[in-house]
Amino acid sequence: MRKTIVYVVVLAMLAAGVYYLLPGNNDNTNPYDEAEAGFTIEDTAAIGKIFIAGSDGASVLVERTDTGWIVNKQFRALKSTLNMVLVTLMKQEPLYPVTQSAYDNAIKTLSTHSTKVEVYDRGGKKMKVFYVGGSAVNNTGTNMLMEGASRPYVVEAAGFVGYLTARYTSRVRDWRDRTVFDVPASDIASVSVEYAEKPQESFTVKRAGDSVAVLADKDIMNLPDGLNQKRAASYLSFFSNVNCEGFLNGLADNEETIREAPKYSTVKVVTTNGKVHRADIYWMAINKRSKNVDVSALGEELPGDYDSDRMYAVTNDYKDTVMVQQIVFNNILRKAKEFYYHDQHDN
Repeated sequence: MRKTIVYVVVLAMLAAGVYYLLPGNNDNTNPYDEAEAGFTIEDTAAIGKIFIAGSDGASVLVERTDTGWIVNKQFRALKSTLNMVLVTLMKQEPLYPVTQSAYDNAIKTLSTHSTKVEVYDRGGKKMKVFYVGGSAVNNTGTNMLMEGASRPYVVEAAGFVGYLTARYTSRVRDWRDRTVFDVPASDIASVSVEYAEKPQESFTVKRAGDSVAVLADKDIMNLPDGLNQKRAASYLSFFSNVNCEGFLNGLADNEETIREAPKYSTVKVVTTNGKVHRADIYWMAINKRSKNVDVSALGEELPGDYDSDRMYAVTNDYKDTVMVQQIVFNNILRKAKEFYYHDQHDN
């Protein structure tokens, strides 16, 4: 009986020890030395700067400022990418040291094809530096190595199945805010939309105080119903939070592709302080993602073998080429005569 009690007590102690060592079952979820495997940053609000450098030479610097996070001291940061990295830093934990059988391969990959991540606090003090490699042998977890550590660890983020390498992207276009237009109506002095193939549908909306005027083809301006003031005024509200789908900068043959594409329109927004925001929009050739339809999302017949959902746009003073969705730009790309339609529900 006494032996049985002793066995039970010993088993209970062993079980408690194993339970304590398992991640997530104790107050200190990382059972390993912080210098060797301290990949977690619980207080992401303390982070002031993140620097990520890829093995291909690409790098990105993301800094917290009084006006928000800035990428490479030029661009606003894309919230979704920023939040993904901050959440990853908060949730990633070491599972176990890389096994001896996988050690050589993990070290080789970390030495040649890893991504270096440096994290600093708001005062500029270094918080963490680690290297992100590829997936672990069983494709669960990611090989990572702390700077100065003796061996790499397999790291996993709670609630995420897969490896974390792609989250630490060093490509600037993955980090940049995708805003094309973000001008409140109260800051707009004028908007002009010029259609390359159908100039009679072009127009300019001008605002002076509470008054809004629309300049267009004379035949349109002489329509019997006259200008629909409510429509013209509400149009100016469509230029807040207008985003592109992604950047195409640096893609092979990008400039040639744009030169060969027929131009659709030019949209120009002038603010009350004289700043000009411009987007030149082009048809995009049909590709494997395109739908096989004859009418675009803008409600127009396609001019040839062109995409019915997406278009190219050249923005930021001709520095950027982006991909835009027609449905996102639908409210902006109106036609002059629409401002002279009578609303049936108006009395």
